Amino acid sequence: MHAPLATNPAKAAQALLKEVAPFRQPRTGRSLFELAITAVPFALLWLLTWAALDAGYMLGVLLTVPAGVLLLRLFLIQHDCGHGAFFRRQASNDWVGRVLGVLTFTPYDYWRRSHAIHHASTGNLDGRGVGDVDTLTVAEFQALSRTRRLLYRVYRHPLVLFGLGPAYLFLLRHRLPVGMMKKGWRPWLSVLGTNAAIAAVAGALIWAMGLKLFLLIHLPITLVAASLGVWFFYVQHQFESTHWERGEDWSFHEAALHGSSHYHLPPILRWASANIGIHHVHHLASRIPFYRLPEVLREVPALDTMSRVTLRESVRGVRLVLWDEQKRRLVSFADAPRG
Repeated sequence: MHAPLATNPAKAAQALLKEVAPFRQPRTGRSLFELAITAVPFALLWLLTWAALDAGYMLGVLLTVPAGVLLLRLFLIQHDCGHGAFFRRQASNDWVGRVLGVLTFTPYDYWRRSHAIHHASTGNLDGRGVGDVDTLTVAEFQALSRTRRLLYRVYRHPLVLFGLGPAYLFLLRHRLPVGMMKKGWRPWLSVLGTNAAIAAVAGALIWAMGLKLFLLIHLPITLVAASLGVWFFYVQHQFESTHWERGEDWSFHEAALHGSSHYHLPPILRWASANIGIHHVHHLASRIPFYRLPEVLREVPALDTMSRVTLRESVRGVRLVLWDEQKRRLVSFADAPRG
């Protein structure tokens, strides 16, 4: 018997949480298999890109795209480790996550803390600012000076959001515990330890092949993975019918289901993105391993049709940049009510 979609959305969401709870248990063999079929092809593609550069730079550039997709998938495995969802033992999750953080340029422990804040505040208009895409309400945007309105428009431009922004985030911002610089030594240890490991691995590769070859290979791969990662994160919370509330009206469970999308993708893209598109279920129960999320949709059909966003709708949604508190939906600059 499946939980009905009751008139009280928060209670309905809590009932659905009970239904998905049995899927939280990771399967060690499957986790190791998913790690192997991602890490091994990534390493082979990295080496193949190195070899391809002798045949011509364009061939090497083409190979950086599938390598970048696999690096994104490694990041999403690291993401599951951060939620304690990939292995049964937390120590296993943490150490696999830290190792992968060297490849993804993402300090694991620091990122895990900021990402936990994101999960705890998704859809809360009074809790914006950590681990999310900056989103203003119509009224907030209208109250800005002309200069700050222009800056917000630049920030929300696709070239910045999915080009310059990801490069800055993964190559520069993650080199310091931004937002947690006064939270004690642990964020610093995570970031500086990861930086040292990145420097050691990069130094060894640069010694073996030279700086130019290393940059020609790993920089494009990292940028492809970073841009794709930011795109998926964006689509998962920035869609027209997303859910935002203030103060006491905000509910974690309701925000999880209605403030996070079900990004409905073709099978190959679902595999490449480690089912992260089933994001509403992930936010409802973040300890479910990514490879069990499709099981949840089969067993709990109500979740399959909820908050669904198609590939075409996601592309059109890039123009939605402001939250209209009156209409309770995201709107474009052109469609925002005039102040």
